[in-house]
Amino acid sequence: MLTPSRSKRTIRTLVPVATAAALLAACSGAGGGGGSGDDDSVNVVMVNNPQMVELQKLTAEHFTKKTGIEVNFTVLPENEVRDKISQDFANQAGQYDVATISNFEVPFYAENDWLLPLDEYAADDAAFDQEDVLAPMRESLTAEDGKLYAEPFYGESSFLMYRKDVFAEHGLEMPDKPTWQQVADLAAEVDGAERGMKGICLRGLPGWGEVIAPLTTVVNTMGGTWFDENWEAQLTSPEFTRAVEFYVDLVREHGESGAAQSGYAECLNNLTQGKTAMWYDATAATGSLEAEDSPVRGKIGYAPAPVDKTESSGWLYTWAWGVQKASERPENAWEFISWASSKEYEKLVGKELGWANAPAGKRASTYSNPDYLKAADAFADITRAAIEGADPRNPGTQPRPAPGIQFVGIPEFSDLGTKVSQEISSAIAGKQSVEDALESSQELAEEVGEEYRDR
Repeated sequence: MLTPSRSKRTIRTLVPVATAAALLAACSGAGGGGGSGDDDSVNVVMVNNPQMVELQKLTAEHFTKKTGIEVNFTVLPENEVRDKISQDFANQAGQYDVATISNFEVPFYAENDWLLPLDEYAADDAAFDQEDVLAPMRESLTAEDGKLYAEPFYGESSFLMYRKDVFAEHGLEMPDKPTWQQVADLAAEVDGAERGMKGICLRGLPGWGEVIAPLTTVVNTMGGTWFDENWEAQLTSPEFTRAVEFYVDLVREHGESGAAQSGYAECLNNLTQGKTAMWYDATAATGSLEAEDSPVRGKIGYAPAPVDKTESSGWLYTWAWGVQKASERPENAWEFISWASSKEYEKLVGKELGWANAPAGKRASTYSNPDYLKAADAFADITRAAIEGADPRNPGTQPRPAPGIQFVGIPEFSDLGTKVSQEISSAIAGKQSVEDALESSQELAEEVGEEYRDR
């Protein structure tokens, strides 16, 4: 079932307001902070993931030198960047021309007329080769009006990463298609196998894009859902409860220290530094794990996202470039996007930083490039299969009222998911029981469900 129609007024009331600290927290590069610029510049605000940081370092020498367009970057952690972008785009303030948005935001931003359609730009730019972009990515960035509103920088699903050398040394074997129970059993066996090494790392950091993302895939495969097809909240259902208890118990018993404050970045560091034997998270992590200077390069094995009652459970996500409708430099914005999301940029990263670091998961040509396949042999096939096998409209065992795998595809979810994440994180920290966390979360979800039933 498709998401119910939403009015612009409704969506605007849901935009979170960034705190003053968040507004001042940006770090700038390639010519200064966001908000400045002229006809020969473009202002870009983006998440501080490793691939974006690498892009920032390469831009002046390769993009600006070629085009004459100076790029003013603002780079922030995920939770902060979402607030900053939503505030600027909702007000159509025009401080930023380009922003990293995801397939979660695109439908709502497009419906609310905050984004510039990119169809004509892509069609007129033959070198960009829009048809080369993987179909799941194109579709996820196209709104209900049929227009394209963003271009992917990289795409991802989720899978299980593990230290294959440690497993081999201790006589452990990862199944070709692991279940969550098998993963829990392996986590118990490998916990402490090496000095200072925990069995698994799982996100516990509050944020709908942090702990809620992996947790919701566990909920899906264990038979749960946030809402049934009639918008009845299901957070205290047996299936949802079982999944959350499983996740919380696993990370508390065999997970990283400080799990309640660990997100993507912290788990990436833990696996890279030998502090954990397994990690379930984004396929995009391979760029850092297999980088030429990574201490675990060649030591990581990759397995499909663990399952329980479903055949697959990986999510579908892309960090993509969207252009603010109010931008006064749309041509410059497209020039930047067409370079940052191009085959040319992937080749540049391959040359400068190694092909394993290329922002993959978005183009078919990447998976036929012999240089990439040589460097990404361990994970290329499993990544593409996970992306192409993801089904945002039917990710679980029961009908649901809105699309989405690791999120519920409604604008209210950014607020609901964040509030629920705080309850779950509190349970991970041992400050309350899972039962209490879900009772509070159920009340929050019921308010959202009631609003949709009344429409």
